[in-house]
Amino acid sequence: MDREFWHRKWAINEIGFHARAANPLMVAHIGRLELPPGSRVFVPLCGKSLDLHWLLSEGFRVAGAELSQIAVDQLFADLGLTPEVHQAGELLHYRARNIDIFVGDIFCLDGETLGPVDAVYDRAAFVALPQAMRARYATHLTQLARRAPQLLICYQYDQSLMDGPPFSIGDDEVRQRYGHAYALTLLTKADVAGGFKGRFPAMEAVWLLQ
Repeated sequence: MDREFWHRKWAINEIGFHARAANPLMVAHIGRLELPPGSRVFVPLCGKSLDLHWLLSEGFRVAGAELSQIAVDQLFADLGLTPEVHQAGELLHYRARNIDIFVGDIFCLDGETLGPVDAVYDRAAFVALPQAMRARYATHLTQLARRAPQLLICYQYDQSLMDGPPFSIGDDEVRQRYGHAYALTLLTKADVAGGFKGRFPAMEAVWLLQ
């Protein structure tokens, strides 16, 4: 699981992970973060997700990190926005009204470059990383966002049935990775409609980290 894997996915438009609507679990539970309008929400490994469109439409400011420049170019085109683009260390910073996206390796993004955030919404990042990288990512994200509260959505299924990504992440791993920094609340678990990729049963677990 390396950068070229994701660059190749976007280059050949093999993006079955790109949902065609805002995530209903996010819509249902983001209120638990108790964010006032204008709050800045960080979305790691955001792609061109329609979740960003929804957050903007609800009056939030959005920051994101994404490896693929193709994805980010498509995101701004879909939003009908022409971004300002400049170099930010090893990253490219795309900026328009109420939105900042940092293009490159998320591990090269630091808190000063990102700026203050009021919350993190993670539906696509933690589940995209193999187990060997998830501990590093959780530590980095916690420091990057200065322990801002998180809404975290994870898949759960029999990992032996499919290689990730997205990977299956059990409750114990969420507690192991984040329990030292946050109070964790499991808000709900919901069956994936029709099973995972129509092949086998799976669930999504929604966590509130405060």
